[in-house]
Amino acid sequence: MTPASSRRRDLPAIVASIAATVLGAGLGELAAAIVAPTASPFAVIGGGMIDLAPAWAKDLAIDLFGTGDKAALLVGIAVLLLVVAGAAGVLERRKAPWGRVALVAVGVVGAIVSFTRADAGTLSPVPSLIAGAAAALVAGVLIARLRRGRASAASGDDDGVTRRGVLALSGVAVLAGVMATAGSFALSGGARAVSAVRAALRLPSPATTTTVPAAADLGIDGLAPVVTPSADFYRIDTALIVPQVDPATWALRVHGLVEQEVVLRWDDLIALPQKETVATLVCVSNEVGGSLIGTARWLGVPIRDILARAKPTAEADMVLSRSVDGFTASSPLEALTDDRDALLAIGMNGEPLPIEHGFPVRLVVPGMYGYVSATKWVSELEVTRFDRAEGYWTSRGWSERGPVKLQSRIDVPRSGAQVAAGETVIAGVAWQTHVGVSGVEVQVDDGPWQKATLATAISADTWVQWSLPWNAASGSHVIRCRAVSATGETQTSDTAAPAPDGATGWDQRTVSVA
Repeated sequence: MTPASSRRRDLPAIVASIAATVLGAGLGELAAAIVAPTASPFAVIGGGMIDLAPAWAKDLAIDLFGTGDKAALLVGIAVLLLVVAGAAGVLERRKAPWGRVALVAVGVVGAIVSFTRADAGTLSPVPSLIAGAAAALVAGVLIARLRRGRASAASGDDDGVTRRGVLALSGVAVLAGVMATAGSFALSGGARAVSAVRAALRLPSPATTTTVPAAADLGIDGLAPVVTPSADFYRIDTALIVPQVDPATWALRVHGLVEQEVVLRWDDLIALPQKETVATLVCVSNEVGGSLIGTARWLGVPIRDILARAKPTAEADMVLSRSVDGFTASSPLEALTDDRDALLAIGMNGEPLPIEHGFPVRLVVPGMYGYVSATKWVSELEVTRFDRAEGYWTSRGWSERGPVKLQSRIDVPRSGAQVAAGETVIAGVAWQTHVGVSGVEVQVDDGPWQKATLATAISADTWVQWSLPWNAASGSHVIRCRAVSATGETQTSDTAAPAPDGATGWDQRTVSVA
């Protein structure tokens, strides 16, 4: 048999195995919706890949796909699964039963990984085991029919009839898999229930508020608004399936190096005096000039008040916050107990937290990158020490502490934009949260640095808008900006990647003036 003819014989087996895998994956998703919503085979495998991913891989994914990194990961998993399925089909045709063994092995791996998840339950392995077993069973049946058809063809019967029949059955398997997946979405009632609870929830009135000055927003087209709409706020986390937490079942445990363990439930939390503040959050993966930053109006209870109830001991220097899905962040104790508005937040821009942003409760800590502070769906605060515990990303090579660095960004004009010659404007935002910004300077081409006009800052915990009039001459121009902090530090020109503690360098835009 020639290599070409062997490959032609492999093709129906590849199609059959892929179809069987689609059916198995659909049945696995359906089983997850019924018995273990957090153990979706795709989510389990994807979560395991996120957990194992080195820092550079995370940065690359965010750099390439931004907030679409999770969708890209799921697509990547699907493509990889189809490749494995195709290879298993070839293996099953040539050396049965090893193709089926490979498909079962994929399900077993998913089951094992499901046990390692923080939200694992007794039934967590079931969906992955069902997916692997169903894929192996159907692939085995279809490919066995192909082998029998070829045996019949060798004795004079029409092998094409068998191939067409197997391809038709493969189509049925794919359709059944798609329908099972659709059924899993239909049965995901937990998400709908929590959404309904959130929609009906009424937040308590704040005891204190932060005023946003009218002069804080320059009103320039293309410039980021001083307060980011919730729908536009960046989302970076490790949750492929957004946790669905009912406030009625939520609880926060404060323990560790404390004199008194504290447990708060939702009714306890909302009964406390609420504070409304405006704060800017930024992801450590934000490149110079990047968009992984946003400012919102947050409502919640100061974390220092909760920690004061627990009374941390003198040896404590860190708080390990934990999400319901197992994510952890290691925040310096002093950052949660000093004068900044570090909150157990329940509201965002006048509404309950969006589910994907941590509903019902999350941490908001100005001045710290999110990987060491912005735990969503928070369920635990463990008071401990940096030499005894590590957060999720610090255990993967990121810096132990993550204070936000001094940065500025050009929003107007956009890079590559066509600008009309004459009077126009250069504008952007600058920040070093919990320190503040005292000035921004702009350079056009290699000319002198010019002082921009700052908008009125809401507080040191927020970014500030800036602008500079520009008489644009025809030609191509390079625009740069740098910020000056409230302490007199000038933003460095040294270029550094986000890992391990935040990007540095000057943002610049190249524009063409007609």
